[in-house]
Amino acid sequence: MKEDAHYYAILAFCRAVGFKKDAAHTVAYASQFVDDAKINHIKLDQNPNEIQYEIISDEPSFFNMATCHQYFRVNTFNYNAMMNNTTAFHFVPGCKGENFSKKLRCSEESPIILDILEDVKGNGDLVKLGIVLHSYADTFSHQGFSGLLSKVNAIRDCKRASMIYIGWKERLYSIINFFKKNKFDRYFDRLSPAYGHGQALTFPDIPYLEWEYKYDYSDNFSKKFKVTKIDNKKRFRKAFKNIKSYLLEYINIHSEYQDNNVNFSNYDILFKSLLYKASLKKRIRNWKKTFIDQGLFSIKDTDIINYDNNLWLEKAFKNFSKEKFDNRKVTNVSLSNNFKNCNWYKYYLGVNWYKNRFYKYCLKHGLQIPK
Repeated sequence: MKEDAHYYAILAFCRAVGFKKDAAHTVAYASQFVDDAKINHIKLDQNPNEIQYEIISDEPSFFNMATCHQYFRVNTFNYNAMMNNTTAFHFVPGCKGENFSKKLRCSEESPIILDILEDVKGNGDLVKLGIVLHSYADTFSHQGFSGLLSKVNAIRDCKRASMIYIGWKERLYSIINFFKKNKFDRYFDRLSPAYGHGQALTFPDIPYLEWEYKYDYSDNFSKKFKVTKIDNKKRFRKAFKNIKSYLLEYINIHSEYQDNNVNFSNYDILFKSLLYKASLKKRIRNWKKTFIDQGLFSIKDTDIINYDNNLWLEKAFKNFSKEKFDNRKVTNVSLSNNFKNCNWYKYYLGVNWYKNRFYKYCLKHGLQIPK
């Protein structure tokens, strides 16, 4: 899923079930930030007090907290990145199949993510809630694919079956598709390795799309291919129907986040916005209009209804700049005065919390992951 679902739809459903504006914003921001948190090592300019950090090469550091994945970046094709980032947060294993590769294939409502969802329900940490909701939603859209570079992801004859409002990746697909059929798969495999849903381009993340592909269904990858046809509308609708129910449970447990002035019932309009047939930019624009028209937010709530992937970084670090922090590793970083209470630090702690549970529940469900 993309920003329209991970941020704007989560924001809408949080608000609709009764979350206060700021609480809804925190949950939705954490959900989307899973796709934007690419910094994996921050070296601090001094040893801080009263916070958790690590010593890396004799220097105080935040380490191993990246959660975003890049299909076209070679440095994401190492085992640690694929397992700790891509698999854990975007392709939670379904634990089904006859071998390790098959068990890693993501499945809708993986037993692992359901266990983590149950854990987050009781602790009242909104940042952790957002992180888990991202991974939960992705089990619907990313099902059938694996977070490792794997034959599981080596699909064939991927094509759309309905109208699409395309971006550059889909345009690239159309250009390549002019090649003869037997050449297409060979060249495309070189262009996009079998990592995540890279060979399916952005098709799994387009909420209104109907599409299909062939995959090897054999246990030993003996090239026994069959067609699977997918209707993303059904997947997205089911995901957010379940998320709505979960958010209602959560707000009933944590009434401190509840806005008693919210009395919303027009969920059909939210599902209509979720499945809106348009480009990503227009889907986001439509969500913003829905917020205002339905009274979930007002025009004054600019900082909430306009997602800024640098917002938490700006509040966490005194010497933040886009150029400096647009890297996997950032050095000589100064913490803000109220860093201990900022959402970026809570996200850092939340990532570690999530990973511990991810590996714990992998073992519980029979998936032994080498570290």
